[in-house]
Amino acid sequence: MRISTVLFLLFAGFATFGQILEPAKWTYSVSNPTPKVGDEIELIFKVSIDKNWYLYASEFPCEDGPTRTSITFKSDPGFQLLGKLRDIKPIDKHDHVFDCDVKIFKVLAEFRQKIRILKASPVIHGAYEAQVCTDVDGRCVPFGDEFTFDEIHVQGGGTATTTELFKQDSNLSVVPGSQNPVTGNSQPFQGPIMDKTILEGAPTLQEESFLGYLVFAFILGLASLITPCVFPMVPMTVTFFLKDNQTRREGIRKAIIFGISIIVIYTLAGTLFAVLLGAEGLNALATHWAPNLFIFIIFIVFALSFFGLFEINAPNKLVNSADRQAEKGGLMGIFFMAATLVLVSFSCTIPIVGNVVVMSAGGKIIKPVLAMFSYSLAFSIPFTLFAIFPEWIKSLPKSGGWLNSVKVTLGFLELALCWKFLSIADQAYHWGLLDRDVNIALWIVIFGLLGVYFLGKLRMAGDSPIESVTVPRLLLAIPTFAFVVYLIPGLWGAPLKMLAGYLPPTSTLDFDLVAMTRGLKSTEVCDEPIYADYFHLPHGLNGYFEYKQALQCARQQNKPLFIDFTGHGCTNCREMEAVVWSEPQVLERLQNDFVIVALYVDDKTELPESLWYTSAYDHKVKKTIGKQNADLQIRNLENNAQPFYVLVGSDERVLAWPYGYDRSPEKFVQFLERGKKKFNALYK
Repeated sequence: MRISTVLFLLFAGFATFGQILEPAKWTYSVSNPTPKVGDEIELIFKVSIDKNWYLYASEFPCEDGPTRTSITFKSDPGFQLLGKLRDIKPIDKHDHVFDCDVKIFKVLAEFRQKIRILKASPVIHGAYEAQVCTDVDGRCVPFGDEFTFDEIHVQGGGTATTTELFKQDSNLSVVPGSQNPVTGNSQPFQGPIMDKTILEGAPTLQEESFLGYLVFAFILGLASLITPCVFPMVPMTVTFFLKDNQTRREGIRKAIIFGISIIVIYTLAGTLFAVLLGAEGLNALATHWAPNLFIFIIFIVFALSFFGLFEINAPNKLVNSADRQAEKGGLMGIFFMAATLVLVSFSCTIPIVGNVVVMSAGGKIIKPVLAMFSYSLAFSIPFTLFAIFPEWIKSLPKSGGWLNSVKVTLGFLELALCWKFLSIADQAYHWGLLDRDVNIALWIVIFGLLGVYFLGKLRMAGDSPIESVTVPRLLLAIPTFAFVVYLIPGLWGAPLKMLAGYLPPTSTLDFDLVAMTRGLKSTEVCDEPIYADYFHLPHGLNGYFEYKQALQCARQQNKPLFIDFTGHGCTNCREMEAVVWSEPQVLERLQNDFVIVALYVDDKTELPESLWYTSAYDHKVKKTIGKQNADLQIRNLENNAQPFYVLVGSDERVLAWPYGYDRSPEKFVQFLERGKKKFNALYK
C-alpha cells in the first residue's frame, strides 16, 4: 500500500473521531400561539433523528435501563402544568445491553405537555435531556439544552379567576395560607373536581327522586338502630321507662311522647344546625370534648345506679313535687331522654343527617325538612316500642330478683360502652388517655365480671340468693366468657372486626404484634408526611394526611390519589378499615396502586394563624385541621358524611363515583378498579 493511501486513511479516522455528532435536532412550538387567559394549550416538542439512530422515549418499564428523555419546567405563576408529558406513538424495542423492553423513536419523535394559561405574558422556560443511540457501531450520544417559549401571545390580558378555572372542569391547587398564584390572596387549595361526564356509578341522593330520597332516609333511620352509637342507648331507654311506677296506659302514652320528641328534636335540630352552625355543625358537636365527656359520665352514673349504688329520681320527683297536676316532671324526663338519644346518635347517623344539613345550608328547605322527618320517624319507632316494652316486663311473674339481674346486666353493658365516648374526645384532641389496648383490657375485666355474675359467684344489692346455677344463666355465661377469650388477642393487634366501631384505632396500640409479623411491603411515600405525629393509617399502610402533599406525590409516582375523608369519632370509618380494608384483595390494591391521604374532618388541632382562611362556602374562618378538611369535602363534593372515599387523577378530576359506607369488599374492589381504569385511560 502506498504511503499516501495510509496517510489518507489515518487522517480520515482522526477526522471521524474528532467530529461532534449531532444525530438529533430539537424544535418546539405550541398548539395555539394566541390563547386567552384560562385556555388549555399544548407545548409540542419535535425531534428530527438521523438515519440509523433512535431516541429513547420518556416512559418505559425498564427501571435500570438507558437514559429516558426528560423535560422539566421552571415554575411560573403565568401557567399551570396539566397532567404529565406524553410520548406520541413511540415504538417498542428490546434493548440487548440492558436486557429489557424499552420504547424509542426513529426518524421523528414528538412529545406534548398540556398547560393552562393563568395570566398574560407567561414565562415558559425549562430544559430537556435525552439520549440517542445507533445499532450500527453501538455508539450513544447524550445531549440536552434549555428552551424558552416566547411566541405565545395571550389575548385580552388579565388573570384567570378561580371561578373561571372551575368552569373549565379543572383546578388550581394552592397550599393553605400561601399566596394564590392566580388571585394573589390567601386562599384554600381547591381540591377534587366533580366532573360528572367521566363518572361511573349510581346517582347521588340529590339526583334521586324525591319519594326515593324519603324512602332511603326512612330505611337508614331503621338501620341506625344497630350502629355502635345508638345501640348502647337501648338498655338505658328500657331501664328509664322500667323503673317508673305507672299504669300500662300511662306507659304507652309516655312512649308515644318519647317517639314524638325524637322526631321533633331531629327535624328541628337538623334544620337549625344548617343555619346556626353550618354544615360542619354535626361533626363539631359529635366530636367536641364537652358532650362526649358528659355522655361518658352519664353512662357511668346510670351503670352505678343499675348496680344499686343509688336511685336516680330527678328530674321527675323534683318537678312533680312542684306541680304534680301538670305532670311536668315526667314530660321533662322523657324529653331529656329523647334529647340524649339524639345527641349520642350523631356520630353514626351523620351520613344521612349531614347530607340533609348540606342541602339546607344550600338554600333548600322543604326537601331536607321532610327527609329529616322521614329519617327520625323510622328512627323513633323501635325506641317507642322499647319504651312500651318495660310494661310487658313488669307483667311477668317473679319479677323481683330476675328484674334486678336484668338491671345489673344492663349496668355492665353501660359501663363497657361508655368508653366509646371518651375515646372520641381522646382521639379528636390527641390526649392519649385511652389507647386501644387499655380499652380492651377494661372490657376483658368488665365482661369477665359479668360472666362471673351470671354464674352466681358475684352478688349485687337487691339480688336474690342463688342456690344453684340455672340453665339460662349458664347459657348466658358461656358466650360471655367466649367473648372475653375473643378479646384477648386484641391486646397484641388482632383486628377484632366485630368490634371495629367501638374500639380506638389499632394505631394506638403500644405493641402491635400482628403488624410486626404481617410483612407488609407498602409503597414508599415521596417525603415525610405532614402531621404524621398526629395521625396513622391502619394495617401498616404508608400515606399522607395533608391533601396538597399527597397530590404532589401522586403526580410524582403517576398514580391515582385515594382520598379517605374520615374522622376520629366516625365509627363507620373504623368498621370499614377493619372489615373491608383488611381484606387481601383490597389491601394489596391500596398498597400498590394508589397514593393514600386520610383527611380527618373532626380533628381539633389548631393551625398557625398564617394557615387560616375564610371559606367561600360558609364565609367562616377555618382554623383547625379538621375544619379545613371538612371544608374541602363540602366545598368541592357537596357532602359531609364519613366515611367518604374519592379517587382523583393528576389534574384532580374525580375518577369514579365516590364510595361511602358499604361493608362489601367486592364492591370496594370494583370501586378501586373503576378509578384505576379511568386513570390509565386519561393519564397513561
